[in-house]
Parts: sequence; C-alpha cells; structure tokens
Amino acid sequence: MEIRNLTEREMNVLKLLTQGLENSEIASILFISPHTVKACVSSILKKLSSKNRTQAIYVAMKNGMLM
Repeated sequence: MEIRNLTEREMNVLKLLTQGLENSEIASILFISPHTVKACVSSILKKLSSKNRTQAIYVAMKNGMLM
C-alpha cells in the first residue's frame, strides 16, 4: 500500500477524527465549512486507501502519522 502525504489541513482534520468528532464539530474548531471537512475526509480516505474513518485512523497510527 502506498500512502501519499497528507496536507497540513488534512492532518489537522485527521487528528480531530481521532476524537470521534463529526464534520460540523471539526468545521467549528478549524474555522472552515463542513463541506471543506467532508472534502478533506474524502481525500484522507483516498490517500490512506481506507474505506472509513476508523480504518484511516488505524492506518495513520500504524504508519506513525499519529502519536
């Protein structure tokens, strides 16, 4: 599996995903729109070859992207 680099924004969203937050909550924290969060999550899933948020978090942790 090839993991592509995440942008700074995608990393910020990914870190908040680990807290179990919803898109609207992440949007409020990062001062971005829920649509932008949704786009970031989709990009994260694609870049990490993941089917869902939980799998993306697992892949990121397994590859040392999250501590």
